Amino acid sequence: MLTCEIAHHISFKNLEVFKKARVLAKNVWKLIQTSDLKQDFELRNQINASSGSVMHNIAEGFGRGGNKVFVNFLGFAKGSCCETKSQLLRCLDRGYLGEETFDKLNQETQELIDQLGKFSYYLKNSEKRGSKFD
Repeated sequence: MLTCEIAHHISFKNLEVFKKARVLAKNVWKLIQTSDLKQDFELRNQINASSGSVMHNIAEGFGRGGNKVFVNFLGFAKGSCCETKSQLLRCLDRGYLGEETFDKLNQETQELIDQLGKFSYYLKNSEKRGSKFD
């Protein structure tokens, strides 16, 4: 059984994929606040939700406690990240961001997609198991 002190240090907030997902959500919010995207309510709400969903799915999967279910939620997070990437293309096409900003955010999402895939692969093949030992 874990002591409170040890359990406190084991948190989804410490995962690199979560940290990157949080940065992505912050950067999307900054884009919304600093561009005409804030007036495009449907696209604004979609990209805000999908970018937030990346970090939320990582947290929820981690909280479930088992590798198999965590891998499933990492898949959902990866899907939300791909959705965000697609919505960034729509933002580019509608003139809400320039090529330089698009390239930066597009690279950020692709790195996170790749990292989520590698983390899933690691968990599928790891002998270390979550609390549910699946």
